[in-house]
Amino acid sequence: MPQSMSVSRPVLGRDLTAGMVVFFVALPLCLGVALASNAPVMAGLVSGAIGGIVVGLLSGSHTSVSGPSPAVTAIVLTQIAALGSFEAFLLAVLIAGLIQIILGIARAGFIAAFFPSSVIKGLLAAVGIILILKQFPHLLGHDTDPEGEMSFEQPDHENTISELGEVFFDIHPAAAIIGIASLALLVIWDWYPALKRLKVPAPLVVVMLGVGLSQMFAQWGSDWAISAKHLVEVPVTEGLSGFLQMLHRPDFSQWRNPAIFTGALTIAAVSSLETLLNLEAVDKLDPKQRTSPASRELLAQGVGNLSVGLLGGIPISSVIVRSSVNINAGAQSKLAAIVHGALLLFSVLMLPNWLNMIPISCLAAILFYTGVKLASPMVVREMWRQGRYQFIPFVATVFAIVFTDLLIGVLIGLGVSLAFILNSNLRHPIRQSIEKQLGGEVVRVELANQVSFLNRAALLKVLDTLPRGSHLLLDARRTDYIDPDVLDLIRDYRHHSAPARGIDVSLLGFRSKYRLRDQIQYLDHSTRELQAAVTPADVLRILKEGHDRFRTGRRLTRDLARQVIATAQGQHPLAVVLSCIDSRAPTELIFDLGVGDVFSIRVAGNIPTDEVLGSMEYSCAVAGAKLVLVMGHTRCGAVSTAVQLAGAAGSPADRTGCQHIEPILREIQESISPSELSRLDRQSESEREDYINEVARANVRRTVESIIERSDTLAALVQEERIAIVGALYDVKTGDLTILTGDFQETPAKT
Repeated sequence: MPQSMSVSRPVLGRDLTAGMVVFFVALPLCLGVALASNAPVMAGLVSGAIGGIVVGLLSGSHTSVSGPSPAVTAIVLTQIAALGSFEAFLLAVLIAGLIQIILGIARAGFIAAFFPSSVIKGLLAAVGIILILKQFPHLLGHDTDPEGEMSFEQPDHENTISELGEVFFDIHPAAAIIGIASLALLVIWDWYPALKRLKVPAPLVVVMLGVGLSQMFAQWGSDWAISAKHLVEVPVTEGLSGFLQMLHRPDFSQWRNPAIFTGALTIAAVSSLETLLNLEAVDKLDPKQRTSPASRELLAQGVGNLSVGLLGGIPISSVIVRSSVNINAGAQSKLAAIVHGALLLFSVLMLPNWLNMIPISCLAAILFYTGVKLASPMVVREMWRQGRYQFIPFVATVFAIVFTDLLIGVLIGLGVSLAFILNSNLRHPIRQSIEKQLGGEVVRVELANQVSFLNRAALLKVLDTLPRGSHLLLDARRTDYIDPDVLDLIRDYRHHSAPARGIDVSLLGFRSKYRLRDQIQYLDHSTRELQAAVTPADVLRILKEGHDRFRTGRRLTRDLARQVIATAQGQHPLAVVLSCIDSRAPTELIFDLGVGDVFSIRVAGNIPTDEVLGSMEYSCAVAGAKLVLVMGHTRCGAVSTAVQLAGAAGSPADRTGCQHIEPILREIQESISPSELSRLDRQSESEREDYINEVARANVRRTVESIIERSDTLAALVQEERIAIVGALYDVKTGDLTILTGDFQETPAKT
């Protein structure tokens, strides 16, 4: 359904003026495309009107403008000749519209999501360059080619470059003055904010200036008078009846001709591709960065081409030139496109003689200036900074469009971009890393999002280089598609090659339709055997390696749901960690641990209450943990409160409103030096924070000593070297971990 057309008064005014500007630009373009296509001149105007009104009403785009496109000129010319008559061609256009309607209903617009941004930006820059090159002759009154001609090879057997040389032998003084004056006015209008704030857009003033100067030059004599070939040439009809007599109807008798359907498929494919490309490009130009629904646009274009075929027009699509002018003129909604179409229809019927007073050179100035904005050097610099994988397809697209035509150039650009994508996939189709799981090293191979047959050789190379006795994890959790040839390779390797070489293959994340069930064959959680085999030093090394993975973002691949099942019958943690309740210091995350790996005790200020000591004794003496780690942290709220209330009058409960906090604060305050505390009021904010962190360190050391002093059970286990008790400080700002006590004491690793 068409979107709501309710707009505010300021928006309505901007859309009306923008629609008028686009109308003036579209008028010669519609005529020129029809002439270049060897179609009736009126066919171009019919298409422009339908593209504005019909497509505008149905489209979901706010800024796109549709009409006859210069990109399909060669196709229209070829198809009219192949089908034998313009009427037979109209039947092909009608059928093409039906095909586009089907594509829209089938939501084929998703194809637009696969267009590389480098190609889209190349399209915009190339159109800008073409506008500059093509409009320069018209700007100076050299009008040997129609306005809508955009291909490199021209109907007069010149090309874009050679035509520039011809300009200097065919300059019309009056037209050139109008063109240069119009261009100067556009530049000045953009430079002065006061002019830009006026409600009348610059292109409308340019048209009025052009008409006024043309009439003035006509009074100066025949040498200065601008002839009809340098003016807009709209067919003059005698009212509505005369207009209707100039329209052609499709030849339905040709419906059995196979060439009709071949032509229809060609027109539908080309028009749809250009529409989707231009829609993406227009959305990038939209100042509000709104997204247009691609499938709805195909449906709208289909209805438009169906109407064009019935009423005698030429194929339409979203057109980047008119859309760019529309955006530059300040269009806010699709009302501008509808207004432009309505003006085309009305003016052809009612005002053809007035329109034929407009010099082409002033309209060329508008398009020339639009091209300058599209081909901004800033775009080139931006693409250069993004690297060769973006810059080379961008440049290839620009050169291909400029030196061929829009469609061929885009296809070349897409081909170059695809080559870079394939090259990237062939070089980096998979990610390989070594993970140090609890049971040993595991080679993790992460498959790409799309794994095609082109990736088979790269995957086979990785599998063949694995040493005997390895553990392999094939991770497909981020994969949307795997080619059947690659699936056959994985199945064959898993069932035949890997067992023969003593390699355990684990699978994770494969979709059910691939018939590859998830299976983890390596040890990724603590077991009785592992717990019995490790020493306290081994456990500390495991924790430190996990912390390093946490800091560097290389966390191990874990199937936590499977670990829940595996540990349901019993637990054999390697360590017990006493930490603060602070939300920024979660034990399992900081040490990259899984289910069943450690006992975690959390209490404010990580203090050793009787309950905490009892839990530790059970963890080590009964459950077999090999390490006790006391982990404090910087910027600790409990330590900060203890420092603030040290020596203060009144009970902590009264001052904090917390009924049971006093034992915690009293325990932490045992680590506070009275001499340092006396200087606290004279310290700066940073010095105060440093002091609180020092108290946190002292609190960790004191807790380690207190555990040994108060628990004979744990002290005996330490004496027998069955366990170790270690203190550490975690920095919540940097993520660093510093071991503070015992033989393991160290300086923090730097990020």
